[in-house]
Amino acid sequence: MFANTRILIGKCNRFTSNILVRGVKRWGCDADFAMEFDKQVMWPVGDFDRYPRPIWNAKIEPKETQVYNMVVNFGPAHPAAHGVLRLVTHLKGEVVQRLIPHIGFLHRGTEKLMEYKTYLQNVPFFDRLDYVSAMCNEHPYCLAIERLLNIEVPRRGKYIRTLMSEVTRLLNHMLALACHILDVGAISPFFWLFEERDKLMEIYERVCGARMHAAYFRPGGVSQDIPIGTLADIYNDVSKLGERIDELEDVLTNNRLWVMRTKDIGLVKAEDALNLSFSGVMLRGSGIKWDLRKTQPYEVYDELEFDVPIGVNGDCYDR
Repeated sequence: MFANTRILIGKCNRFTSNILVRGVKRWGCDADFAMEFDKQVMWPVGDFDRYPRPIWNAKIEPKETQVYNMVVNFGPAHPAAHGVLRLVTHLKGEVVQRLIPHIGFLHRGTEKLMEYKTYLQNVPFFDRLDYVSAMCNEHPYCLAIERLLNIEVPRRGKYIRTLMSEVTRLLNHMLALACHILDVGAISPFFWLFEERDKLMEIYERVCGARMHAAYFRPGGVSQDIPIGTLADIYNDVSKLGERIDELEDVLTNNRLWVMRTKDIGLVKAEDALNLSFSGVMLRGSGIKWDLRKTQPYEVYDELEFDVPIGVNGDCYDR
């Protein structure tokens, strides 16, 4: 287990000779360097036999390499409610080749909590299911109770609930579009829309005292009447919203990056949309004319005149 210093010195002397090979001197350790090991030195014996050295001019066959796409774990994220969605995405550059959704985070025991509450105490739970569409969540709950108990809602209450539901839809769509734009790569429209969105959040606050968790709808109507002057402010805010939409049209509609990252992306045919039980904008984006406000009108929607945009291609651009 000890090095033979004489052999080491002899080898070094042999390699330090100034023999020119193609004009280059051959280098080796000198005798002074070898004398440093003229003592007990740990030396592996027999272990090198397990790992034979390859011949210096041997050609090693290249191994076949496997290329894997990048796997990104998106979430659990909160598209309007905390921790409800996880996506495992397989990416090739910007193209999502495979997507595995995990929706097991959705259930938070809300139904169980509601079993021990009264009808009125359950209303705030619906705000927290999706706090971007607070009043729209309260609305179907109140409609269900009114139908079960045969409650007739006053006409003014119907108009107030319809009005605030549409304000909520504007809030929802502005947030969805602003965040979509931000994810695609633009940032300015995000601030434009959030400025308009904040004006409508002030309407929320004036009506019920809260900007997010409203708890405004009640089985049989609403908790309180709309304050004086609020309707005029809603009209002013909504009438100026068209200018912002025109700005978005100028920036986005024909923008090369926006079109490239939304057109022909996420194609869903009309037949698939029906078989997968799509609803809302996902269904209308595939070319199916379906809107509950038109097909199954409630409150006073059957008395209102409005158009519902319908897509054609079923891609992200149309949606």
